[in-house]
Amino acid sequence: MAFEGEGTRVEQVMAAIRQRIAGRALQPGAKAPSIRAFAAAMGVSKSTVVEAYDRLTAEGVIQARRGSGFYVAGRAPPLALADIGPRLDRSIDPLWVSRQSLEARPDALMPGCGWLPTDWMPQDAVRRALRGLARAAHANLTDYSPPLGSPALRQLLSRRLAEHGVEAPPGQIMLTESGTQAIDLVCRFLLEPGDTVIVDDPCYFNFHAMLRAHRAKVIGAPWTPCGPDLEVFEQRLIEHSPRLYITNSGPQNPTGAQLSPVVAHRMLKLAERHGVAIIEDDIYADLEIEPAPRLAAFDGLDRVVHIGSFSKTLSAAARCGFIAARGGWIEDLVDLKVATSFGGGQLAAELTRAILTDSGYRRYLASLRERLARARGEALRRLRALGFEPWLTPQAGMFLWMALPPGLDAAPVAQRALAEGVVLAPGDAFSLSQSARGYMRFNVAQCADGRAYDVLERAMAL
Repeated sequence: MAFEGEGTRVEQVMAAIRQRIAGRALQPGAKAPSIRAFAAAMGVSKSTVVEAYDRLTAEGVIQARRGSGFYVAGRAPPLALADIGPRLDRSIDPLWVSRQSLEARPDALMPGCGWLPTDWMPQDAVRRALRGLARAAHANLTDYSPPLGSPALRQLLSRRLAEHGVEAPPGQIMLTESGTQAIDLVCRFLLEPGDTVIVDDPCYFNFHAMLRAHRAKVIGAPWTPCGPDLEVFEQRLIEHSPRLYITNSGPQNPTGAQLSPVVAHRMLKLAERHGVAIIEDDIYADLEIEPAPRLAAFDGLDRVVHIGSFSKTLSAAARCGFIAARGGWIEDLVDLKVATSFGGGQLAAELTRAILTDSGYRRYLASLRERLARARGEALRRLRALGFEPWLTPQAGMFLWMALPPGLDAAPVAQRALAEGVVLAPGDAFSLSQSARGYMRFNVAQCADGRAYDVLERAMAL
């Protein structure tokens, strides 16, 4: 039995080295940690590390140099995001959860996805806007957009941001292909591999996946019904000296909680004291009933970068996002945008502007908020009947963060439901600390079909 345990420890050491190589922390030709140092770091014996290094040498992963130590062999392998960081069960891996939703067959039920059903979106408005652009002689339907993006849409976005107290002139707004691209560009701008980033725990799972791609060190701060736990947040700042904090404004994904003004003010003071930049993802702005505080409004776009898009309320097919930031940063972000995607999508920007200025858009939003409120109430009723309880009852948005009955783990429940064509979102996909296995996120707009509850009940009973 001792030999089997030793073998397990050897495999753990080998896996740790492979992860460092996959994450580019150890480049080809770089010296591997010394046997003594790595044994201490891993909490194993030196003989265990020697055995692990010998096996890795036999596999050609590392090379031994007499009198010098061990070095990474060959060229860097292609970047595999799934190999960076600890291996996760595929049912809670952020990349896999996203792919389950995006690759689901047309007849699949998707209470765990993050967008509205097609028939909830303003399809008639999109068709009217497309017809109007096709008829307009002045519409630019074939050319690249200018580096900052459509001046008319940026002017409109400036006015919309002012409604939330965010003062961003058009020259401090840059259009992007999506909200995801906006965050990616800001991460490229601010981060170097190995930099530390704070995220909420739980938070939108694609933040985890994107930060893997940037080879950042990611740490979590617990999220409360009023915002981040400030005591823990401050500890993270002191202990880890992070470069960046990424969070939602408005209804938070996945909990639906909204930041309180008191927490916002205190958090910004801590960020200023410790030199931390903040990405404020405002993608759910149009779903709010009573607007939550905007960090960018309190901060004046000093250290806060405000981003958003319209994929949740307008169209996920015509991708259009934006970044609002201080002037000097915008200039550098424009260079990054040109370097990585050259010109933006002029057609998507023109379409977005046409829909936002359509007289029916505000009526559509009012109707959508009412529809979500009804769906929220119905989903709460049906989930409670199955033994779920809400972490809180959101006032707006599309998500419910629900606790399963005691003793149930969301991951195997989600796996069993997926086998019957129902896509769910287990809690640990959102939790960096893997402390949310007893939770699931539900999209109330995707919960209308009673078959989803039948499948969920069967999956919970097995």
